[in-house]
Amino acid sequence: MKISHLFVESSVAENPLVAKFATQLSLPAVTVEDHKTLFEMIKSEEDPWLAGKKVILLTRNHGPFLRQCPGTRDYICCNYRILNIGSYCVMDCAYCILQSYFHPPMLQYFVNHDDLWQELDKALSGSEGFRVGTGEFTDSLIWEPWSDLTPRLVNYFARQQRSVLELKTKTTTISQLKNLDHRRKTILSWSLNTPRIIATQERGTSTLSARLRAAAQCQSWGYPLAFHFDPMVIYPGCEQEYAQVIKELFNQLDAENIVWISMGTFRFMPALKSTIQKRFPQSEIIYGEFVPGMDGKMRYFKPIRTRLYRQMAEWIRERAEQVTLYLCMEDEQVWEQSFGFTPESKGGLPAMLDRSARTHCNLCG
Repeated sequence: MKISHLFVESSVAENPLVAKFATQLSLPAVTVEDHKTLFEMIKSEEDPWLAGKKVILLTRNHGPFLRQCPGTRDYICCNYRILNIGSYCVMDCAYCILQSYFHPPMLQYFVNHDDLWQELDKALSGSEGFRVGTGEFTDSLIWEPWSDLTPRLVNYFARQQRSVLELKTKTTTISQLKNLDHRRKTILSWSLNTPRIIATQERGTSTLSARLRAAAQCQSWGYPLAFHFDPMVIYPGCEQEYAQVIKELFNQLDAENIVWISMGTFRFMPALKSTIQKRFPQSEIIYGEFVPGMDGKMRYFKPIRTRLYRQMAEWIRERAEQVTLYLCMEDEQVWEQSFGFTPESKGGLPAMLDRSARTHCNLCG
């Protein structure tokens, strides 16, 4: 996606990152006093979701950088910490929840990094360790052409012993990660799907083979890895195609270097349905066997999704018996029917993931 406009909030106009973005994009940085006019400009476009992917606003994060993952009490949460570096994405996935989350959606990057480092210093100074990720409201690596934050984060986490940084992406933008002294405190993770779903529902993303090649390159640089099959889409023949993805994954990567693999099936807020119908009229992903979940999202009928989870777990265990598998935002019944155990029997999901992080990332505690 080619960026067409670069705007900067007046309060951060003197930030050094403004000049860096302007130079890298070959665009003037236009100062704005408030966001209202900018929002109206995007909302007036025929496809504001697409228009918002071509506009970057450099701004200040007026809230906390470090937040708790917004799970719900009805489903088992992993107790993840989100490092909120920016919002929205240059890629265009049909199922993307950010299409409904931001009004209007627009690429925003927070440049008040002094505040970010202060928050991290305070949070990581205690005895408690955290699993921290930047890929909740944006893709972790889409900002690489314009910002040096990711290498600085990798170096920062390398200097401490209790917490781990996870960078989650659908890109292959990994060149800045080479030659960093990461000390295995940063996990590189990729969202994976079948080639059919990538080609039809994940516009502008890297192919499956490209993602796996990038993961193999990062593995050669000593980084631990993780993978997320989320959202898995259920369609005729999907089982065989997901099985092939798992085969390709373990043909290229070492099972012993994978910190965890997560799974989750397609789920969506009802309001997203009309957006997908409008923006992706050829997409059929919203016409499956869905029922309302306890969190208000539409989910595949429980027996359908547990059957796929169970099959995926069997295929993964055949190639990586000891790898840590987990489900994203599912209840105990689904865990029991899919894996044959519940997280509670292993000390809870956060404890499961913390143990795996300590083993693979050389953490203390």
